[in-house]
Amino acid sequence: MIGIGIVGLGMAVAPHMLAIRELEVEGRVRLLGGFAPSTTRRGAFAQAWQAPVFLSLEALLAAPGLDLVIVLTPPGDHLPVTEAAAKAGKHALVEKPLEITLDRAEALVGVAQRAGVTLGVVFQHRFRPAALRLKQAIAGGELGELLSCSASIRWWRSAAYFAQPGRGTMARDGGGVLLTQAIHTLDLLLHLAGPVTQVTGFARTSPLRAIDTEDITAAALRFANGAIGVLDATTVAEPGFPERIEIAGTLGSAALVAERLELHLKDRPVEVLDRGFAGGGGADPMAFDHGPHRALLTEMLDAIEGGRAPSNAGATGLAVQRLIAAVLESSDSGRVVDL
Repeated sequence: MIGIGIVGLGMAVAPHMLAIRELEVEGRVRLLGGFAPSTTRRGAFAQAWQAPVFLSLEALLAAPGLDLVIVLTPPGDHLPVTEAAAKAGKHALVEKPLEITLDRAEALVGVAQRAGVTLGVVFQHRFRPAALRLKQAIAGGELGELLSCSASIRWWRSAAYFAQPGRGTMARDGGGVLLTQAIHTLDLLLHLAGPVTQVTGFARTSPLRAIDTEDITAAALRFANGAIGVLDATTVAEPGFPERIEIAGTLGSAALVAERLELHLKDRPVEVLDRGFAGGGGADPMAFDHGPHRALLTEMLDAIEGGRAPSNAGATGLAVQRLIAAVLESSDSGRVVDL
């Protein structure tokens, strides 16, 4: 069994713990415990999950049988925590985004590479059944040449969400709607359609909340495969709506709305794979099923055991941060940005 420790015991811990508990029953993993600097969070975690806690990161990393550290801290702490884990010879699975800036994200990937440990990033939307089917359809040429690839993330975040100290600020989160909320859908768009080569973007901060990061963005995108598309991302669209990815090709089109996929392929009946519209678009950012987290963690375990890179390797998380940086650079400069 692979021994797991968790660093960071806040809001993001629940889907990971649900996945871990199921994998424990199957004999795949063993949870050694969790650590957070906050005494309150350690206590709440221990009570909620009947799990051990450690009083320091060093104590967790020294625990016998530890193989994998799941890093769920605020983004600005990902680099030092992962660096400590890598120095201790432990693999790491890091919650999105990899770090608060592109430079720090690249440094984090380099730390794991130099240490020879496996690094994964938590982009669980790639593992949703509907997304897996769409990925298969695109890779198999079922949509033909891609022509138009767009994403719309029209979400809502309430005042209660931003009440946590530092949330929505550059100092804590490193960015706003793009880096903190829309990043999952943007990563999935790139995972499906490939890299973006040019961006023209706009971003602003609404008067709805006291933050210093963007909560309204739009961009025009040119992909390496020749397709063009648009990005629309915000957290001011009350009450929040399911995120959308729409792709059109020479042989058909697809609409992925949260976990519901419609495939319209030439000379074939419409194919629908419907897992519902649930997601984190409304006031509750954790209103989603933990199944994709389990699939992502299983891929990580298989990669560690097989001595290979996981499909959600940390380096694959750099593309979306480069795209986000380009959108914001274009907004600031008023120019087209080449990636």
